[in-house]
Amino acid sequence: MALSVGTAAPDFTLLDTTKTPVTLSSFKGQTVILAFFPAAFTGVCKAEMCSFQSAIQRLNSAKAAVLGVSADIPFSNAAFAEANGLTFPLLSDFNLDTIRAYDVLFENFAGIQGLTRSSRATFVIDAEGIIRHVHVTENPGVEPNYDEIYAAAEALS
Repeated sequence: MALSVGTAAPDFTLLDTTKTPVTLSSFKGQTVILAFFPAAFTGVCKAEMCSFQSAIQRLNSAKAAVLGVSADIPFSNAAFAEANGLTFPLLSDFNLDTIRAYDVLFENFAGIQGLTRSSRATFVIDAEGIIRHVHVTENPGVEPNYDEIYAAAEALS
């Protein structure tokens, strides 16, 4: 069961697409949309990350930062970001530590025995680091409810 609303968001440091460490606590003072996605270069993940990119001006106006997190390595995330024009950080959790900390492991992804990735999960974290909205899809092939996510972020601005 994913972390719940009202819980302090676990801090983490993950590598971005340039292998630069990014720490959640460095975003203190602003809203963060933390979007876990199962795998770069899959159709629904592309649609999800591109949806966040399409709303980036709206989210920036709400002083909300988007961070995408997957188990992919930085090089895959870099190619995925470039191919899709993504301007927000994609972070690599290749050892699954952050995915475990947020309790969003998805085992046997795509029916492949032993392949563990993240669920499709989104956490809206307030300026003080408290989780204010959680959305985890039961099926990773289903996109999240963007209107709910954006409304939760805008309510914190």
